[in-house]
Amino acid sequence: MTLNVSRRSLLALGAGLGASTLLGGTAQARAPKLGTQTPYWHRFMLGEAEVTVVSDGPLPLGDPSGTFTGVPKEEVKKMLSDNFLSPDNVVLEQNSPIVNTGDKLILFDTGMGTSKAFGPTTGRQQKSMKEAGIKPEDIDAVVLSHAHIDHIGGIVGADDKPLFPNAQYYIAQSDLEFWTDEGKMGSPLKDFIVHARKNLLPVRDRIVFFKDGQEFLPGVTAIAAPGHTVGHTIFMVSSGGKSFAFLGDLSHHAVLLLERPRMEFSYDTDPKQAAASRVKLLEMLAANKTAVMSYHFAWPGYGHVAKVGEGFHYYPEPMQMNL
Repeated sequence: MTLNVSRRSLLALGAGLGASTLLGGTAQARAPKLGTQTPYWHRFMLGEAEVTVVSDGPLPLGDPSGTFTGVPKEEVKKMLSDNFLSPDNVVLEQNSPIVNTGDKLILFDTGMGTSKAFGPTTGRQQKSMKEAGIKPEDIDAVVLSHAHIDHIGGIVGADDKPLFPNAQYYIAQSDLEFWTDEGKMGSPLKDFIVHARKNLLPVRDRIVFFKDGQEFLPGVTAIAAPGHTVGHTIFMVSSGGKSFAFLGDLSHHAVLLLERPRMEFSYDTDPKQAAASRVKLLEMLAANKTAVMSYHFAWPGYGHVAKVGEGFHYYPEPMQMNL
């Protein structure tokens, strides 16, 4: 079929579309580009509790080589590419649930705070809370999965004063003692020790320790998951017959450390123990079909894990926009 297009018909078409479009020029929209994004929070119900997820912002780890180990680096990059993710820059999220039980307002983990060790995109938890309409002085409890820099960094502000003035803080005793140990200041862990001491020591008199299996707050039960750190803990959060597990750093990545759960992660204190904890607890969560909230999975990090072969698969929960 031959299409005959005369100069007259082109001009007529141009009158309808705008001559600049046809001739390669730039058409102008009726409104300018806005250059803004939606607020970084999401809210849903868990039984009788209201859960608000707030973000501390993306945390780029860069090239996965040397960070995710025990598997050939070419295989790691292929796993990322096969899932339409950059093979050269692994980017984690930082998702903190704030659970309003009706009696208490409970925040899990606090982000990087003022530290820019992983770049300028972190440290927005306080902004996210403000966007969500939550005041830091209303937080009753801050629950810490462990004392790494990106989980305890937002306890104090730039002035080194506590940002949650009315909260009690909950952490495993072994983790507090390990990461605030001044004797480790001369080790490769120095930056983590400095950051932990800066944030945890100002609230030391308000820290409460929990034990494995203890329901230390109404509806919040500690489950030991050692390896990533000595006292790393995940938490079962329950209300009105519904529950989810806040995973902390049980798995940093929804592809790499789920498909290959025995892969090692360079920031683990004991990588072999971390992998064993990951497999054991993910098997339990998958078998029980327990919902999970992962600190580092793609926003907002809420969904389920299922057993697939020797590994697992993460199924994100559709975001419910009606409470």
